[in-house]
Amino acid sequence: MKSLTRLELTDILHGCVILGTGGGGEMDDGIAYIDAALAAGKTFTLVDVDEVPAGRKICTPYMLGALSALSEAEEAVYARLPKSEQSSMMTAFKRLEQYTGEKFYGTICCELGGSNTAVSFYVAAMADGYIIDADVAGRAVPEITHSTYYFNGIPAAPIVAANEFGECFICENIIDDLRAETVVRALSVISRNDIAAIDHAMPIEQVKDAVIKGTISKSLAIGKAYRLAKEQGEDIAEAIASHGEGYVAFRGQVSQSQFSTEKGFTIGTVTIDGSGEYQQEQYQLEIKNEHLLARRNGEVDVTIPDLICCIDMDNQVAITTPNHHVGLNVAIVILPAPKEFVTERGLQAFGPAYVGLSTPYEPAVAKHFAKLGKQNAS
Repeated sequence: MKSLTRLELTDILHGCVILGTGGGGEMDDGIAYIDAALAAGKTFTLVDVDEVPAGRKICTPYMLGALSALSEAEEAVYARLPKSEQSSMMTAFKRLEQYTGEKFYGTICCELGGSNTAVSFYVAAMADGYIIDADVAGRAVPEITHSTYYFNGIPAAPIVAANEFGECFICENIIDDLRAETVVRALSVISRNDIAAIDHAMPIEQVKDAVIKGTISKSLAIGKAYRLAKEQGEDIAEAIASHGEGYVAFRGQVSQSQFSTEKGFTIGTVTIDGSGEYQQEQYQLEIKNEHLLARRNGEVDVTIPDLICCIDMDNQVAITTPNHHVGLNVAIVILPAPKEFVTERGLQAFGPAYVGLSTPYEPAVAKHFAKLGKQNAS
């Protein structure tokens, strides 16, 4: 077990924003969750999956919804609704405890991201529980089905969800995560595109071999490497690429950025005009909450499940959706997909076909270094 300091928690969240590939929520929101728990005198304790006592129950809390802002007309729909004084996440968690009659040992994150990782930490801390050193995506992902829970056929139900207006929903008998995505997404759409949900409430032995172990420690290491590079005036894109066993794919300025909200998702495209060695070239990101597909000069360059990370080199931070504005000086860092996502089941759920491509998945990092090796040999 490891008691996490605020600096370590901040490093973790920075690492999660990098690994979140544009999704997973804002860092500022995550820090607010951390500071709220610290202000309440709570502690954050990290524990290895294999150290959780048999029979103890865990759960997976997360926020689900679109990342782009609502229009004035849409906001007017919710203006008459009173907001709850309690956070939507704690409304959901307290209802889960009441519904199950159980005390939970700790939480497992649904993904890595600035706020979605933090909200899971927050629940664990507020409940005097533990943060399990694992998650089920190894990055941020658009849908509930993009998880190792789904790949292993572990049902999500019962699911308890709550919104900022204090409305609470208990979803029983959900057949699988595919249906859970549809149901919870619909609840999010009618909840100002933002809902707290908790699922996979079950004994640790039912999930311990269906999660990606050590991802919180990995986020801590990447976040620390990023912080040190920034403090020492080094190239943060190169530091992230090196520490994450990836590479810098492109550098340039954002020339176009377009986003919309569709069926509870933030959909967008970002065009980057190359600079330096990439001058006269163009890079384009296709986004559904996260960066899912990258094209270089119109040709497919990188696809999910590989991580396409966009770094703001002026402000020295990873960019979250939809904050890619025209004129931004960026670097694109590609990191390898979690091995659990390059299985047959993983690629069926979250591979090139998900973004409308009929071509097979090619691991971008392996392809890059193979090409580099041939160039060096010649």
